[in-house]
Amino acid sequence: MDLTTIAAVLFDMDGTLVDSDAAVDRAWRGWAAEFGADPDAALAVAHGAPAERTVRLMLPGLTDDGVASAAARQLELQYDDLSDVVATRGAHELLASLRLPWAVVTSADLRLAKARLGAAGIEAPVLVTVEDVRAGKPDPEGYLRAAELLGVAARDCLVVEDAEVGVAAGRAAGARVAALKGVDGDLRIDDLAQLARFLNP
Repeated sequence: MDLTTIAAVLFDMDGTLVDSDAAVDRAWRGWAAEFGADPDAALAVAHGAPAERTVRLMLPGLTDDGVASAAARQLELQYDDLSDVVATRGAHELLASLRLPWAVVTSADLRLAKARLGAAGIEAPVLVTVEDVRAGKPDPEGYLRAAELLGVAARDCLVVEDAEVGVAAGRAAGARVAALKGVDGDLRIDDLAQLARFLNP
């Protein structure tokens, strides 16, 4: 994939810039125990997606208010669980070398996003959270919003993701997608250090 025409980079947060996999796992397992849901089934669909989407899939009988309450509880379980949250491998190297404008687009809310980015020592110049959009990933709204805030056409952006719902969102926005963890993107990368080498040949 030709990266010379990329005008901006749009990063997912959890699993992409921030290694929070263990904290996410703990939160969903704790939530599932409280709400009588299957934790493995929840984790199978939760990664990269807004909490409300997963709650609706796991507890389809809930009212809208019930979904909102259950999703809020899931986020509460994550806010202060930061002991092992760190930057992913190569994240600081990539951001230090990046000469393009960049943003973070996350399915987390603002409080959780700031907490996790802070724990990882990353300050995003532009941050789009689930609270800034009407529809979360796999809807492209978050990535379209980030591109707009950066003043760049989405088709000229590189989205960096580690989850299928995020890849779908990036592609629906018209962007090219670099994918981690074996997820099928336009470009597969092992870590962000490798992406830094691709972007700075």
